[in-house]
Amino acid sequence: MTLTFPNKSRSFDVSRNAVRFSGYDGMLEVRFLVEANALPTKSRSGRSEDECLRAFDMAREVILKAATHAYGRGGKDRYTLTAQDIRR
Repeated sequence: MTLTFPNKSRSFDVSRNAVRFSGYDGMLEVRFLVEANALPTKSRSGRSEDECLRAFDMAREVILKAATHAYGRGGKDRYTLTAQDIRR
């Protein structure tokens, strides 16, 4: 099956300092985290939740492409995307 992202929901995980979102492979939910330092923001340190969510929204296409690429390599149900994944 193909990984899809029909739900545009995303949330900030304070404890992991990352943005959470999900994709789907058929009925299987695949969870993703994007580390805050992987998001293109103006400030390099002390990124706020709002700033991270806005950065995610602005880079959504690139992030979803990176998520699809990561999923294609492994077939797991959870992934953490880093700056290296986003800027590859």
